[in-house]
Amino acid sequence: MDYNEFRHFADSWGLVYLFVLFVGILTYTFWPGGKKKADDAANIPLKDD
Repeated sequence: MDYNEFRHFADSWGLVYLFVLFVGILTYTFWPGGKKKADDAANIPLKDD
């Protein structure tokens, strides 16, 4: 695979992959019940051992 083939692959499928990843992260973030998980993760550094 030379540079031009790799660039063509990244231009087409790389963009699709990053868009699907972005939509997946947004869906996970705004899913009902996600606020409790986000709050728990945000408070990890503040918890006493």
